Amino acid sequence: MSAPIHIGVFIPNEAQFLDTATVDVLGSMSREYLELVPIPQQIIDMAPKTTISYITSPRNGKDIPMTSGGRLKATHHYGDADVAPGKLSVIVVPGPYPDAKFDKEGLQWLHDHSQIEGVDILSVCTGVLVCGEAGILEGKTVSGPKMMQDELQKKYPTATFTGANQRWVRDGNLWSSGGVTNGNDLMAAFARESGRWPQPVVDLGLEITDVGDRKQFYNES
Repeated sequence: MSAPIHIGVFIPNEAQFLDTATVDVLGSMSREYLELVPIPQQIIDMAPKTTISYITSPRNGKDIPMTSGGRLKATHHYGDADVAPGKLSVIVVPGPYPDAKFDKEGLQWLHDHSQIEGVDILSVCTGVLVCGEAGILEGKTVSGPKMMQDELQKKYPTATFTGANQRWVRDGNLWSSGGVTNGNDLMAAFARESGRWPQPVVDLGLEITDVGDRKQFYNES
């Protein structure tokens, strides 16, 4: 069995429901999920035990506002000890509204996680704004929403934005995607390339969720 994985979904304010749902691609590769699927036991035995925490700001309480009138129940606030830097393997950052403002303490929490060896940050769509305000885009190659490339380049001039051409891109421990369902492409690429899941588990998870066939570059599809 692979090493356990603790994924944190960080939503400091609110988020796009579709962006947030991309984490289910990774959740479908968990031992807990695959135990419910009629598949060979040897594949189940390979899958990692997985915890997914939904983390927000204290001012949100337990209800995180989502698009389309939805609400998501938070499991933690960023000040909680069991999601402190060093306690998470992967952090998914779904996209907020483009004009959102963020608590300095939450941004520092994300920045501190990004500095820990072995922690991967996965930014979906406008989640890149949260990462930018947390200071983790400096000198990085980043995707981001197609329609915001010029604005993002002006806002974070030390980063290189490739979202006009790429659905996702990796630079070190920062993985970023373009808009909305490009997050599914990002999760598929991360599962394939990060080494956290055995290949048979990845293949099965992507078959179950029916994602991962689109190419990294738009013009290749």
